[in-house]
Amino acid sequence: MSIRQYLPNGPLGFGAAPLGNMFRNIPDEEALGTVEAAWQAGTRYFDTAPFYGAGLSEIRIGKALEKHKRDEYVLSTKVGRLILDEVETGARDFGEKGGLFEFGRPNKVVYDYSEKGTVQSIEDSLKRMNVGHIDFVWVHDIAQDFHGDGWLGMFDTARKGAFRALDRLRDEGVIKGWGLGVNKTEPIELTLGLSDARPDGMLLAGRYSLLDHDHALQRVMPLAAARGVDIVVGGPYSSGILAGGTHFEYQEASPAIVAKVNRIKEVAARHGVPIKAAALQFVLAHPAVAAVIPGASKPERIAEDHAALHATIPAEFWREMRSQDLVSPNAPLPIDR
Repeated sequence: MSIRQYLPNGPLGFGAAPLGNMFRNIPDEEALGTVEAAWQAGTRYFDTAPFYGAGLSEIRIGKALEKHKRDEYVLSTKVGRLILDEVETGARDFGEKGGLFEFGRPNKVVYDYSEKGTVQSIEDSLKRMNVGHIDFVWVHDIAQDFHGDGWLGMFDTARKGAFRALDRLRDEGVIKGWGLGVNKTEPIELTLGLSDARPDGMLLAGRYSLLDHDHALQRVMPLAAARGVDIVVGGPYSSGILAGGTHFEYQEASPAIVAKVNRIKEVAARHGVPIKAAALQFVLAHPAVAAVIPGASKPERIAEDHAALHATIPAEFWREMRSQDLVSPNAPLPIDR
């Protein structure tokens, strides 16, 4: 099963993490207006998760899309966490990304990668979004950045629980497909090596971008391409620093990262290339990549993303990026097609 076969409007989707009040308190009208702007621009793939604002992103996505027929768009969400009715009273433990959704809903969030928890999570998401079905389901954050040294234990729980549940739901036609939704490559490599799991795709956030792609090119991208497993790329702007922001990996960028971004900007300026266009088109040049889902919380960002997708980038830009070692020598580029 190919994910790209379900994306008739092209590879540009909408990443709804910011709608969970990532980094700031976003007014409802701004959040809903951003989704509407995406729809009007032709976007028909929307990705969200219970984790994003403790259900807030899902609620907003459901509200924004309720006027459209469910079969007119593709929807994905994630499992691995349950959102409880009780309010969190202590400090939240979100691994390396502790303050990411401090402006989200106050509901308690608990990990649950079991088979029962997976089914419960999907049922809860259906209710929050007020939809009849979900197309793709990603097993969320079974990796080092959230579970530290215990991540392999969490992975094993998911292998025996969530993976089996999602295989069954896919085979029963309840969902179209499943995979992992992670910020690290190792869980994807492990999953693709299993004989008892049959994922259809993977959502890899932040690890395949114009700024950060060397590690992914070593194993996970070639492996996915060889297995015919589609990759959905999240975070193509590297948490915002490739879109005019200051964050990398959801925190203030280091001087080394800022220096590399400035070098990329200098090359882009010489060739009249918008850096967002370079970021999106770089990602989509890899044959394993089926879709890219930049996040947005302001309507005007949507027009920028669609313009970036269709911008004409001269071949000389990519040649200079390669000659300046600003992209890996084995990274597929648009000029290589």
